[in-house]
Amino acid sequence: MELKEFKQNLKPYGALIGFDFGTKRLGVAVSDMMRMVATSYKIIERTSFQKDVEEIRRIIKEKEVCGIVYGLPKQMNGTEGETAEQTRKFALKIAGEIDLPYAFWDERLSSKAVESFLINEVDLSRTKRKKVLDASAAAYILQGALDAMQRI
Repeated sequence: MELKEFKQNLKPYGALIGFDFGTKRLGVAVSDMMRMVATSYKIIERTSFQKDVEEIRRIIKEKEVCGIVYGLPKQMNGTEGETAEQTRKFALKIAGEIDLPYAFWDERLSSKAVESFLINEVDLSRTKRKKVLDASAAAYILQGALDAMQRI
């Protein structure tokens, strides 16, 4: 779904959840209810799809989420590769379990930008970066979508 259509399908008030999809970990970020600021929330260690869904449902209920943004890892030339295909398949599976509007946001270089920030600005060690990178990348992705939604 395009971002404009996604925005039109959202309730006027409610948080958004953002995901940085990975086969082993799912980075999670949540916005405030006014959809101005994205905050890294947690990393879901993926063990089974059903456990993923249970945890996502819990967060959605707790944070009053009304929509989902998935980071779509496009290649540098703009095409979609295998990881983007896996992300789309995951989103479709989640849509079969959770009835919320969702959209994709181009996440090219999001992990690199966040990692660079964590190294240069926060000076986190490699071990500490690994613990926060996926959730921080999810926040970066979600914030990009939130900013774009303010302009449309």
